[in-house]
Amino acid sequence: MRQQNLNITDSQITFNTTDNPTTIEYVMMDWEDNLMKKHASVVCHNKGDVLEFGFGMGISATYIQKHKPKSHTIIEIHPQIIKKAKQWALNKSNVKIIEGDWVKCLDQLGKYDGIFFDTYNDDNYLKFGETAKTLTKPRTHVTWWNSLSKPDNVYGFEDVTYTKYNVNPPKNNYFMGKEYYLPLKTFS
Repeated sequence: MRQQNLNITDSQITFNTTDNPTTIEYVMMDWEDNLMKKHASVVCHNKGDVLEFGFGMGISATYIQKHKPKSHTIIEIHPQIIKKAKQWALNKSNVKIIEGDWVKCLDQLGKYDGIFFDTYNDDNYLKFGETAKTLTKPRTHVTWWNSLSKPDNVYGFEDVTYTKYNVNPPKNNYFMGKEYYLPLKTFS
């Protein structure tokens, strides 16, 4: 994420654009709670090693922890969110926070049973498809935030399945649909 000064509340993360300070850009909102719960369930299918790209509001991370995974690695780039993630991770011995741009942290990663990719304003997001293949074990479940209200496989994975959920998001600039298609790629 490019380094905007974020406005973080319990219900949303926003920032004001530099070209128009009165314009609010939404990064994440609490309406996503149920979807984050579903993503967490996907990546914790066997309670193994989980890798999460992006911490955001910590919603998915909290649900992942409820599944008691063997390990939970979180990569976060934004300094304000890193601070929040570190505070959240206190007393969670199975959590490792990696600070920085995920494409520069790959040498710190291993193989995972579940991977959740949910970055924001990420110039490198299209590299995830090829990168994910290097981080998987047999039967790894990979999912990602799908910002389109239809099945979307921007990463080029084969054999992706989608589960449709009806949603009713409030006004925002990152998801306006009434249907969310949660993607799942299972690696062999």
